Amino acid sequence: MPTSVELAAMRRAIIISASGLGATSPNPAVGCVILDSAGRSAGEGYHLRKGDSHAEVNAIAAAGCRAAGGTAVVTLEPCNHEGLTPACHQALLDARVARVLIAVMDPTSRGEGGAARLRHAGVDVHTHVLEDEALVVLRPWLAALSHRRPVLHLLIQTDAAGYATSLSAEALTETQIQRHTHDLLISVDGTVEEGRIGSHGRGFWAPTVAMPDDPESALTVLVEAGARTVLLVGPSNLGRRLLGRSLIDRLTLVMPVPEPSQPSTTTPSPLLPDGYVLSQVTHTGSQLIVCAQRC
Repeated sequence: MPTSVELAAMRRAIIISASGLGATSPNPAVGCVILDSAGRSAGEGYHLRKGDSHAEVNAIAAAGCRAAGGTAVVTLEPCNHEGLTPACHQALLDARVARVLIAVMDPTSRGEGGAARLRHAGVDVHTHVLEDEALVVLRPWLAALSHRRPVLHLLIQTDAAGYATSLSAEALTETQIQRHTHDLLISVDGTVEEGRIGSHGRGFWAPTVAMPDDPESALTVLVEAGARTVLLVGPSNLGRRLLGRSLIDRLTLVMPVPEPSQPSTTTPSPLLPDGYVLSQVTHTGSQLIVCAQRC
């Protein structure tokens, strides 16, 4: 069973893995912590972008010779194939790591997975360690693989009754906060740019033309770009059509704080479409930030 030190290291790996959000696609955001043979932290790393070293390689480089006989704590199963970078399971073997803890298994493993190859080489491997916590970071990437399209997040401003309006200053601020964890941002006028400008590596491109309003055409462009997460800012025709087709996975509503004990003069709009559940509600300035996810 993992020790308390190893569990703390896994939580550290999960936290630092989020540093790669909005930059690693089409690869996942992964973190790794190396503990030396005495259980002390020796090095850590995360995947920065496709084409750069993976989390395990960066952590091994930081740990140096202290990785030998130690433990690698990694949020996603080490890869078992060579692509733009060497196979991570082999890097762990070359570093003479004795034990590996894995949070989430990699559904993209080709043939025998990295965990199995490590076990065959005599490494002590434990899987599904704090898996639910690691999914906080990895769930959108896994969902994009499952859906065969990016995870789509729509952010819109509404009035107090729930009807879409132009963006407030708070909605623009929320857009700037949210964009950094998404590969692409699609503005109201259909223009597209990276969520984190200039952050992605090889195998990813930001479309240079306005996004088509047709959902099928837009999704084709996004898939070809290699995007895993996309933030749409509305109201826009594309956003409305995607929402009507039940293709929006996450929804953020920015709405003014209602006056207390105010008599209703209009018929309120249902704040959430059918099929969505609240995930978070926060109060900022004069606005409420309402977050929901598709069931």
